[in-house]
Amino acid sequence: MNVGDAIGTRTEVYSVPQDMTVHDAALYLREKGVRAVGVTDAAKKLVGIVSQADISDKVAAENKPPAWMRVAEIMSKSLVTVRRDTPLDEALRLMEKHNFYHLLIVDDRGDFHGIISVRDLLRIIAKDEKARADMLEQMMFPQR
Repeated sequence: MNVGDAIGTRTEVYSVPQDMTVHDAALYLREKGVRAVGVTDAAKKLVGIVSQADISDKVAAENKPPAWMRVAEIMSKSLVTVRRDTPLDEALRLMEKHNFYHLLIVDDRGDFHGIISVRDLLRIIAKDEKARADMLEQMMFPQR
């Protein structure tokens, strides 16, 4: 399985401009029900990622005013990206290596196509484990 399999037909690509206030970005995350989004520049090129953790660690915990700060001030700029054809085990290794919960999905030109999260990977793993358990149950207790 690969990243494309994990995200399926999901077409939503959530992003915010780097000059958006942190307050507005937090509202956007809540509205969309996501924990991280890509950050784009004026030309819509991917320049970072911002997450709920960034907001709580770099703003709330530091008692800084989110309405006056810009996303560019707190976003992570060290981008770790994957493509849709990246195997899931490689994506998981990248998350573990960099201590990330989200990876940015890009195409060959570097255009942003969304995010895969550790939650997406856990969903696949759980589904696979259930399928294995069901298969074992059928083998051990065949229907007559």
